[in-house]
Amino acid sequence: MKRIAIFSSGSGSNFQAIVDAVQSGELDASIKLLVCDQPDAFVIERAKASGIPAFVFRAKDFESKDAFETAIHEELVLHGVEFIVLAGYMRLIGSTLLEKYATNIVNIHPSLLPAFPGKDAIGQALQSGVKITGVTIHYVDAGMDTGPIIEQECIRITKDETKSSLQEKVHRIEHGLYPRTLNTLFQTS
Repeated sequence: MKRIAIFSSGSGSNFQAIVDAVQSGELDASIKLLVCDQPDAFVIERAKASGIPAFVFRAKDFESKDAFETAIHEELVLHGVEFIVLAGYMRLIGSTLLEKYATNIVNIHPSLLPAFPGKDAIGQALQSGVKITGVTIHYVDAGMDTGPIIEQECIRITKDETKSSLQEKVHRIEHGLYPRTLNTLFQTS
């Protein structure tokens, strides 16, 4: 059973989908820690409700990215974390964590990478006029959404699509695809 930490900066819907998959037995993992860089994020309440410890920090309280990633790493070691799962964590992972976790960090992104990397991928897809977008799960490297792709699933954009309706479609896909993909990764590693 993989001992994982989930990194999140927001409401935590993917965090909750992973928690639910672990609790139902669909995902063979143990969630040891939430790492959150936003003290007011709703994901912290989700972690409390599930009995998962949280390391909450503000980047501005540290002198550098290396300093806060060192503090994160200390927490990961303390909790015996083997694998990092990014779920709406809105920071690039730096060399401090990349060196220590190399091929054991994955991310989920709301587009078919390499299209629409970075922030507001759903808005970017709508604005571009593409007819198909989707969800990508990928390994994390030093770039923004540039790591090797693990899994993708397509979503058709209808002519009357709104940002809200497309976001709902993306979340439905993410909440099933992420736990399934993680389970496959953990069974093969």
